[in-house]
Amino acid sequence: MRPEIEIYDTTLRDGSQGEGINFSAIDKLRIAEKLDAFGIHYVEGGWPGSNPKDMEFFKQASGRKWKHARIAAFSMTRRKGTAVEADPLMRQILEAETPVVCIVGKSWLLHVHEVLRAKPEENLAMISDTISYLKDHGKTVIYDAEHAFDGFKDEPEYALATWQAAEKAGAECVVLCDTNGGCLPQDIQRIVVTAKSKILGRIGIHTHKDCGLGVYNALAGIQAGASQVQGTINGYGERTGNCNLTTVMPILQLKLNRPVLSAKSLPKLKELSEFVDEIANVRHDPRQPWVGQTAFAHKGGMHVHAVERVARSYEHITPESIGNHRRVLVSDMSGRTNILMKAQELGFTLTPEAPETRTITAEVKRLESEGYEYEAAEGSLALLIGKTLKHQAPPFKVEGYHVSVRRDRSISVCQASVKVQVDEVTEHTIAEGDGPINALDGALRRALVKFFPQLKKVQLEDYKVRILDSSAGTGARTRVLIESTDGKEEWGTVGVHDNIIEASVQALSDSFEYSLIRK
Repeated sequence: MRPEIEIYDTTLRDGSQGEGINFSAIDKLRIAEKLDAFGIHYVEGGWPGSNPKDMEFFKQASGRKWKHARIAAFSMTRRKGTAVEADPLMRQILEAETPVVCIVGKSWLLHVHEVLRAKPEENLAMISDTISYLKDHGKTVIYDAEHAFDGFKDEPEYALATWQAAEKAGAECVVLCDTNGGCLPQDIQRIVVTAKSKILGRIGIHTHKDCGLGVYNALAGIQAGASQVQGTINGYGERTGNCNLTTVMPILQLKLNRPVLSAKSLPKLKELSEFVDEIANVRHDPRQPWVGQTAFAHKGGMHVHAVERVARSYEHITPESIGNHRRVLVSDMSGRTNILMKAQELGFTLTPEAPETRTITAEVKRLESEGYEYEAAEGSLALLIGKTLKHQAPPFKVEGYHVSVRRDRSISVCQASVKVQVDEVTEHTIAEGDGPINALDGALRRALVKFFPQLKKVQLEDYKVRILDSSAGTGARTRVLIESTDGKEEWGTVGVHDNIIEASVQALSDSFEYSLIRK
């Protein structure tokens, strides 16, 4: 049975039009397979003929078995003055061999007159001819009514005539598109209600977030009677992006009780979101609703205290229901409850009455007042807690370092030397690098690997510098945040100093030390 509300994913076509988003054919296949496994109903793969990689995707996709998703190819109505059977667009979309095709056509007379430069009657014929032709070739046709809402506002009778022409020609679903992303929810709702009274089949909704209302407008369309929602994972798309499916799907399922997926799918939502970001080479947005790293992060001491007792007092759903998890942040706003919960998360046992708990809380507040920040530096926080509880001695000590720069013609060559002590054994190493910090990282790593070979797996993923008091000019205090990984887990460490090199050495040392003691 068909679901009450269908999810149509256009990440691979509309999403790839976003600035900085570029998928290879293999990327598209991997994402399509992930969407299929997740339970998405339609996956739009691209526009056949627009570029070689889209044709390669459709070639590869046609030879695969899809469990849940129906693969769709996208194109436009036949060209003005061209017979449908002679239009190369039709040949290209048939060559894609997809069971579903999505055709875009004009609803707005402004576009008909000024962009197509066609007569209104010919635009209607272009819509009808194209859909009928593709239906005759056994395709399920979805019709995207471009600028549907703008067109209806200007000339409601003509816009409606284009939608009815698509339905009469055999379109399975007529999708009303807020192509400019400028509509308000009340406009969406009013026009979808009107369309619903004139169109017998399914109505879809396709929104953009130019006003920040992409999800809101999609939900307005659904509540007015639309039964297909189009969007992209993580809201990728042209300009400011499309309706974000990772937001709209859990709202439909968990808030509006309108099931769109199997019960097994939603707990994989965060994983899906991060997977698509990874393939797109885009840093995951930590503030995304539902799936972001901070979506269930608690910082204020009063909030954390309440969450410890009754989680739903500050959480609208259980984080695990969409594959996320609760995070307790530690900062100068923290109370003892923050420290207790964070310590437990990091593997330490504390009690509210223990003097160490008060000591750690006071120390965190003191260090944060100096510029340290532990929200994203859990590795450094774990070291602070461990040293306060005296659970372990540092596995090594950096006794000193030196950085020098020499010019070789127009090239600067940076060299660093580092002296470390491990079990009363001193090791001195030298390394060159692309800048002083890179050279220090190389020298410190070279020295420590001789004692701790497992550190070969540790790599820096990110290096951030924040000037804390810019009014001090070049003498400003600097915070360095480093993110590291061993290929399996990730952690952050922090260093603060007037000297950016010293701050970097602190963060680097913490990163290696945490890697050694965290197990």
